[in-house]
Amino acid sequence: MGQTQRIVLVPRTLAARLYGSTDATEDYYCNYGVNPDYRLRLEAHGLRVSGVGGEGEIRIVELPEHPFFVATLFLPQARSTAANPHPLLVGYAAAVAAGRDVRRHLSLARP
Repeated sequence: MGQTQRIVLVPRTLAARLYGSTDATEDYYCNYGVNPDYRLRLEAHGLRVSGVGGEGEIRIVELPEHPFFVATLFLPQARSTAANPHPLLVGYAAAVAAGRDVRRHLSLARP
């Protein structure tokens, strides 16, 4: 069985906007993590840390320039139900729908 951990979300990130908060609780089913020695290098190349655990360990990253690139070290679907979908899954579905609408608009504009 997994464990539940608190995540602090970085303000003004996509993750914080989707959660509507700067605090979340998520379930983990593994003990993997991102080597903290690589954090500065990852950030220097565009990856933004948008959520950290209680000891500052990376839990969520995103690419700010991408319509929806959010990676987590937890499973959002584990807390998601039809009646109460996880905020990251809602955001993903909205990004997919927006991309579909853009592609449809562009294909209609072609001669």
